[in-house]
Amino acid sequence: MADTVLYEVSDGLATITLNRPEAMNALNVEAKVALREAAREAAGDAAVRAILLTAAGDRAFCVGQDLKEHIGLLAEDRKTGSGQTMSTVGEHYNPIVRALAGAAKPVVAAVNGVAAGAGFGFALAADYRVVADTASFNTSFAGVALTGDSGISWTLPRVVGPGRAADLLLFPRSIGAREALELGIASRVVPSGELRAEAEKVARKLASGPTVAYAAIKEAMAFGLTHSLSETLDKEDELQTRAGQSEDHAIAVQAFVDKEKPRYSGR
Repeated sequence: MADTVLYEVSDGLATITLNRPEAMNALNVEAKVALREAAREAAGDAAVRAILLTAAGDRAFCVGQDLKEHIGLLAEDRKTGSGQTMSTVGEHYNPIVRALAGAAKPVVAAVNGVAAGAGFGFALAADYRVVADTASFNTSFAGVALTGDSGISWTLPRVVGPGRAADLLLFPRSIGAREALELGIASRVVPSGELRAEAEKVARKLASGPTVAYAAIKEAMAFGLTHSLSETLDKEDELQTRAGQSEDHAIAVQAFVDKEKPRYSGR
């Protein structure tokens, strides 16, 4: 895997690190391919019980598309008439978001700096966002005459409401960490020097938790956003049956009776 993205698994936690700090972790083709493969590997590995998405450096989480590379690719498109440049949405961004949002395990994003464009979208694809007090968010797309991608047209309205999402997409601006917390974009805000430790603490707690139940919680919430109450009640019935048959549920009940802390297996 390319060193533009680092991948490590330890005690059930997969850590994916965007590693282009000199470019504010902008996404060139190499980085997009590496991130896609890392996200897919983490999502598909049964030994991984939680995912931590983070970034190197302290200036940026990810500023989205590498525009220096992008402008060259657009010029090549004009020469050849291929129109291949924007295929990156289907080839890279969509699979990354599907892997993160659809993972049957919790995903934590540690947002250390600017999260813009696709970087904002990737952060929103996580289930929980630990944000440095120096970080900021920006939709950015309209500023370069583009529409939203990386799932942001779906995730942002559900986090901040459709009216506020339209404002942020039509009139891109920097959203500081405190405002992000108020809007629900940030799950918690911590001093920048404590970000990595706090995010790892959160992610490792989730990695040692009841993985089947967490997967069911993710699936139920996603289902409920686009289905009726009656349909969602049926889905809860289905998912609760699955969770109730898990090894972790039996462990939790026995630990409760024994007045002990449960030690989950993730099964």
